[in-house]
Amino acid sequence: MEKIKAFLKRKNIIISAKRYGIDALGAMAQGLFASLLIGTIISTIGEQAGIQLLVDIGGYAKAATGPAMAISIGFALQCPPLVLFSLAAVGVAANTLGGAGGPLAVLIVTIFAAEFGKAVSKETKIDIIVTPFVTIFIGAGLSIWWAPAIGAVASAVGNAIMWATELQPFFMGILVSVIVGIALTLPISSAAICAALGLTGLAGGAAVAGCCANMVGFAVLSFRENKWGGLFAQGIGTSMLQMGNIVRNPRIWLPAILSSAITGPIATCVFHLQMNGAAVASGMGTCGLVGQIGVYTGWINDIASGAKAAITPMDWIGMLLVCFILPGVLTWAFGLFFRKIGWIKENDLKLDL
Repeated sequence: MEKIKAFLKRKNIIISAKRYGIDALGAMAQGLFASLLIGTIISTIGEQAGIQLLVDIGGYAKAATGPAMAISIGFALQCPPLVLFSLAAVGVAANTLGGAGGPLAVLIVTIFAAEFGKAVSKETKIDIIVTPFVTIFIGAGLSIWWAPAIGAVASAVGNAIMWATELQPFFMGILVSVIVGIALTLPISSAAICAALGLTGLAGGAAVAGCCANMVGFAVLSFRENKWGGLFAQGIGTSMLQMGNIVRNPRIWLPAILSSAITGPIATCVFHLQMNGAAVASGMGTCGLVGQIGVYTGWINDIASGAKAAITPMDWIGMLLVCFILPGVLTWAFGLFFRKIGWIKENDLKLDL
């Protein structure tokens, strides 16, 4: 056993929830952003502006989704070069065979392929053959064996959530909004979770609402401590910056969570806000305005498919209220109450910016 532990340590193979559930998952979301999401945005701009070059460029970016995710995961797992580069083929196999649940298949399969690749890396004199062979063989083999089932399960779970949201938009609007909003602020990736489950439609709209409640909410709530720097850092950056403060005083999270519980059902029941763009955008909130761009992309897709006649003023009003105005106002109001009763004290929300 000691020899195995020493070998794993020498190979930098760390089997832990943080390495796989936080580092790898977060990196996968970045890979998704750098391929599928940015490709969708570029394609949408090209389609709206009538520029075929942008449409083509966006298409190439979207085509690289599998490799981008796998290489990002490998980077987070600190793979040596030959393993890292070989993961491109693994990403193609897992994402293709995983279908709608491709991102989750890529995550699971890539972790195994990367760790096996790291285990054999530089152990032989023909490393340039052995390492990529083992990495790709394990990854592609597991993709053929596991990816269709993983994809089917992820898709089924995502479809169940979306079906439940359609059936019970009020209660599921609260549940999805609160859970995804919490995931956004925690050091895990809400974007990767939404992508893995293919969370779109009304459930995607509720997810966007929850993310915005946390990002815009914390930005406004902490304005007296962090001023304009904090407003932009959290409002279009990430509310994850507050995690250290949340650990010290968990009650500072309550205003944003309560706001998400209100904006979620408003999104689903009042404005019927849907995310029919890339599922990864459902978990991005106002980060770079990706969530809002995703909603807009969904409108364009719906118009193109005939599901929607046109973008209406109510669509824009709903997006503005759910994503920006209500999160700011509600979180500020709840924050005033919690400051008054002493649950939030001066500098509890202070960031080192």
